[in-house]
Amino acid sequence: MSSLALYRRYRPESFAEVIGQEHVTDPLQQALRNNRVNHAYLFSGPRGCGKTTSARILARCLNCEQGPTPTPCGECQSCRDLARNGPGSIDVIEIDAASHGGVDDARDLREKAFFGPASSRYKIYIIDEAHMVTSAGFNALLKVVEEPPEHLKFIFATTEPEKVIGTIRSRTHHYPFRLVPPGTLREYLGEVCGRENSHVEDGVLPLVVRAGAGSVRDSMSVMDQLLAGAGDDGVTYAMATSLLGYTDLSLLDSVVDAFAAGDGAAAFEVVDRVIEGGNDPRRFVADLLERLRDLVILAAVPDAAEKGLIDAPADVVERMQAQASVFGAAELSRAADLVNQGLTEMRGATSPRLQVELICARVLLPAAFDDERSLQTRLDRLERGASFAAAGAGPAMGYVPGPQAQTHAPVAVVPPGDGVAAARAAARGDAPEAVPPAAPAQPAQPAQYAAPAAPAAPAPAAPAPQPPPEAPAGGQRPGAWPAAAAPESGRRPGGWPTASAPGQAPAPVTPAAPAPAPAAPAPAPGAPQPSPGMTQGAAQVRNMWPDILEAVKNRRRFTWILLSQNAQVTGFDGATLQIGFLNAGARDNFASSGSEDVLKQALAEQFNMQWKIEAIVDPSGGAGQPPQTGGGRPSAPPAPQRPAAPAPQQYESRPAPAQHQQPGAALAAASAPQPQAAPEPPRPVAPEDDTPEADDPDLVDSALSGHDLIVRELGATVVEEFTNE
Repeated sequence: MSSLALYRRYRPESFAEVIGQEHVTDPLQQALRNNRVNHAYLFSGPRGCGKTTSARILARCLNCEQGPTPTPCGECQSCRDLARNGPGSIDVIEIDAASHGGVDDARDLREKAFFGPASSRYKIYIIDEAHMVTSAGFNALLKVVEEPPEHLKFIFATTEPEKVIGTIRSRTHHYPFRLVPPGTLREYLGEVCGRENSHVEDGVLPLVVRAGAGSVRDSMSVMDQLLAGAGDDGVTYAMATSLLGYTDLSLLDSVVDAFAAGDGAAAFEVVDRVIEGGNDPRRFVADLLERLRDLVILAAVPDAAEKGLIDAPADVVERMQAQASVFGAAELSRAADLVNQGLTEMRGATSPRLQVELICARVLLPAAFDDERSLQTRLDRLERGASFAAAGAGPAMGYVPGPQAQTHAPVAVVPPGDGVAAARAAARGDAPEAVPPAAPAQPAQPAQYAAPAAPAAPAPAAPAPQPPPEAPAGGQRPGAWPAAAAPESGRRPGGWPTASAPGQAPAPVTPAAPAPAPAAPAPAPGAPQPSPGMTQGAAQVRNMWPDILEAVKNRRRFTWILLSQNAQVTGFDGATLQIGFLNAGARDNFASSGSEDVLKQALAEQFNMQWKIEAIVDPSGGAGQPPQTGGGRPSAPPAPQRPAAPAPQQYESRPAPAQHQQPGAALAAASAPQPQAAPEPPRPVAPEDDTPEADDPDLVDSALSGHDLIVRELGATVVEEFTNE
């Protein structure tokens, strides 16, 4: 095998073999076909892109015996002299301006230029690195370049065309060369390796193209170096990575996965492996920036590999697609910006490892920055569920977890008196569900809703077992929604103890010879009885009833007076608030006066609750509910039992809630934490508050008043009417 350099062995000999410069070669070939060749050309572009090679090909086309022609014959003496390994032609003179750019060299060239060619058609000067010619040298060449003899041609090649003086540039045809695209260069390198009969792994060619940076000569030199050191198995990826100094893909995958998971330990471990492995930290950061760039492209264009936007093997593209799907757009963009900024700051850094670790820390901690992209990054992490909130956080306040929730997790204690948060949790739809505690208890009989003085249903001869005084480990939390029990099934075995559940009284222990109990005031005929599910949620709403009344008062005093004097909360199931009125007249007045809408608006604006309102007639005034500490209505001492009275007497004297608890219930209630301060009882309405203003928009002229209201509501008869004079 020849020891000639690879880029010299495969140097193009015609314009058709030049790759990636069609924008230059095509016009030159057409000019040769049209026989309109200029006397001076200026080829500019990056190094290794084919400027000098194209100048030699143009000279070969001009001096071919069949020319000028775009396709040299390769048979004549001039073509053989200017071939790839030919001796060169005496009529084609190449001058390196880097060492021959002075005024004396320009004068010598001017004196020799007027002599005709020895054996060819044209005498051609190829001046390489033309930007190295001094201003005096260009000025010395100016006259001969402007008006050359018929047999003389000039071709200037330079990487910095702006350094060529304007008087020379204006007398030439300028053709700018460009870097070769990666795809084109990779295919060309594959063909060269095939001609060399060398096996190269798939991931090697992209590394070579990246190292060449679009320069054909540089890429061929790198490929020549790898082929020279290849073993029997050819050029492997590990060999190319270590020889070219690139970061291994496994390290890049690890650090990107650490960024996605927010794993600082894994990210700093990768940094340690990079430093301990002897890799260049700056090269690692540059490779990481390249990987983030690919991820940004893949996130925006999923088929970027097919469109040629990413130059990587298929397996690497597949891994990068999986990584891009984990990140958000703002998170990737922010990470790329931070890595790019860190790469700029690493120039001249005395501690490169520290710089790399700081870059990783900035990427991992978006909360440490208050800029827009950091906030968007935090939103991306929240949207994909990668926010690292505290594990084991309890459920919403006032929510009793069901069996499908954390069965063995400790129950968080709800702060006493926080009924507003509990009601809001119920409004969001957190339906209560009974959960069996650790120690199962015996089932109890279902408690029935009854008046305060009415005895419970007859219990069996054997007394029902009372729950132990101490609450079980998984007992009901203070302020939590009590578990709902089906009316026909009672508390199920292992259910939450409901000794103090609102609206339910445990089965009392019946003595052997019970004394006859006086009859309780019977409810109004046809009055609906609230279901157990409604009564159990009323306790929490009663705690916040004074706040609700205050909000209603700020909106409409008429509704406030109506609710504070004639209404009480009788039930709540999480979506419907049941309000009991003392009589049908108060209920109808509430429904027809628009007070229901006022109450709904007050609940929505002040407490962010969207509840349905159900108005019922409840002459007991909520007396069937056990007293609640800190509730909206104060508890009164137990009233003596009295015989049943007609309904009108109930309107005149409203019975107060009675304290009716069993011993076991008293113990459970005593063990529960009490609110810090009880709300004030409803204050009496001042006369000035009860008197409507003349411009009150809530004043209804069509409402009944005076004796008409008494006649309709109380069934009174006007016996005689006196006129006050």
